[in-house]
Amino acid sequence: MRIEHLRERSELGVISASTLRSLGVTNPWLKCRQGGPWQRMHAGVVLLHNGPPTRDQHLTAALMRAGPGAVVTGAEACRRHGLPARGSEIHVLVPGSVRGSGSLVVERASPMPASSDVLGFPVVSAARAVVDACRFMRSVDEATALVAAAVQRGRCTPSALTDEARCNRYGTKLVRDVLRELGRAESVAERDARRLSRKIGLCTPHWNVTIADADGVVIGRPDAWFDDVGLAWEIDSRAFHYGARDYERTLARNSRYAAAGILVVQTLPTRLRDHPDAVGRELRKAHSAAAARTRPPVRIVEVS
Repeated sequence: MRIEHLRERSELGVISASTLRSLGVTNPWLKCRQGGPWQRMHAGVVLLHNGPPTRDQHLTAALMRAGPGAVVTGAEACRRHGLPARGSEIHVLVPGSVRGSGSLVVERASPMPASSDVLGFPVVSAARAVVDACRFMRSVDEATALVAAAVQRGRCTPSALTDEARCNRYGTKLVRDVLRELGRAESVAERDARRLSRKIGLCTPHWNVTIADADGVVIGRPDAWFDDVGLAWEIDSRAFHYGARDYERTLARNSRYAAAGILVVQTLPTRLRDHPDAVGRELRKAHSAAAARTRPPVRIVEVS
């Protein structure tokens, strides 16, 4: 049997041992021995070359091993949704009973969650993927960062995450704790900002409110707003806000603040985490400077 024909019957070069046998390859494992031309990916699954598999080949092999109806969840599904999840394991959900091995985690789900085709692979919703990814985490900050990214990038809503965590309670204590801790804050940095705000003892800021000018034209939605003096505090995470388009939006936002006479303090999350006392001093000085000038005619508005 020519290798070209075998590849035509494979998926990205991944093929089942049973298919190989049906094509006349009586013992495919002989070719998977050390130094052989192929390699074993999982029980009953072969890759038709001996080089490093691509991520898509790993995922194809995992789904082939898991069988019909399997869907991708966890960290790999998060990455397919464009979220920055760490973890080398591939987590799949199946309607029946299949055993995983190594970095393949196979879990029986009843009922099976809905999935959609994402670049050729059946992937669960972003909310389900995030919740399942957090089940393998031990770090509160890592889980918080993933939840924040999912919400800020519009992949899912906090309520969708809460619903998923409520429906799939096994191993979800961490993500449920994170959701409770965050409340309206959408990142580790905002959580740290709230703690620092309480510590430095300025007037209690408003969090994530919309600011408009005297004519009702929206200016911005700062992470924290000191309404007594018209001071905005923005926690500008490079990870969440500094893509090309996000950077342009940040510049435009700052221009609107300046035009409206609003003073703004910009803080990187890493500096807030590593040097909170210095950030606190900057906020106090900015608050004093804002109090020393005439407060601009801006106000908090409700946005439906």
